[in-house]
Amino acid sequence: MAGRLEGKIALITGGARGQGAEEGRLFAAEGATVVLSDVLDAEGEATAAGIDRASYRHLDVRSESEWEALVDAIVAEHGRLDVLVNNAGIDLVRKLDATTLEEFERVVSINLTGTFLGMRTAARAMTKAGSGGSIVNIASVAGLQAVANHGAYSSTKFAVTGLTRTAALEWGRHGIRVNSVHPGLIETPMTADLRAFTDATVRAKAERNIPLGRMGQSADIANMVLFLASDDSSYCTGQAFVVDGGVHP
Repeated sequence: MAGRLEGKIALITGGARGQGAEEGRLFAAEGATVVLSDVLDAEGEATAAGIDRASYRHLDVRSESEWEALVDAIVAEHGRLDVLVNNAGIDLVRKLDATTLEEFERVVSINLTGTFLGMRTAARAMTKAGSGGSIVNIASVAGLQAVANHGAYSSTKFAVTGLTRTAALEWGRHGIRVNSVHPGLIETPMTADLRAFTDATVRAKAERNIPLGRMGQSADIANMVLFLASDDSSYCTGQAFVVDGGVHP
């Protein structure tokens, strides 16, 4: 039986490890040709080498020229781009009054500007090809509800939520669907230093507050992203899909 992404061409940012890598493995297993991108080149190359029909390309999501060069290369090689997953992102655990302008701008440049550039570049290619496509932006529950000590991160994820909805309104006529995924506490390299994952007592307390009783895993997010990338979600656009074990019903 054909996979849910059979024949699709997909680009996943932040694909060297964690959620991005898990999405790449799942997409390839479902029949997609996958391009993983990141700035962690050694890890990205190794991840792609372990996935059938996957390749790796360096991409600094803050760079307009790198986005354009990469999407142009994908279209030149494969004829089109069907799916973009804006997965690249960073966190910053810092009180607002202790956050420097440099720190704030770095989070914004990767989490928000990078997502904007990716959406715009992919949408232009999808519109030109005339075959539509799916853009999935990885946001956060922190983009729906404020989180103390994560002001820079949370503000970018709120912005990604709004950007997603605006793009869905503008690009629907081209057959381009745009949705956001909002993970809760997910065990990944990016979250590894949080006390919820380093302190057994804090973890146990956190899990008691999750209706499903466990921390999320990268596969939980990848499965939602697969649904949104595939034709299974062909009538879904402009929506925020929460994957947090029931904390935010």
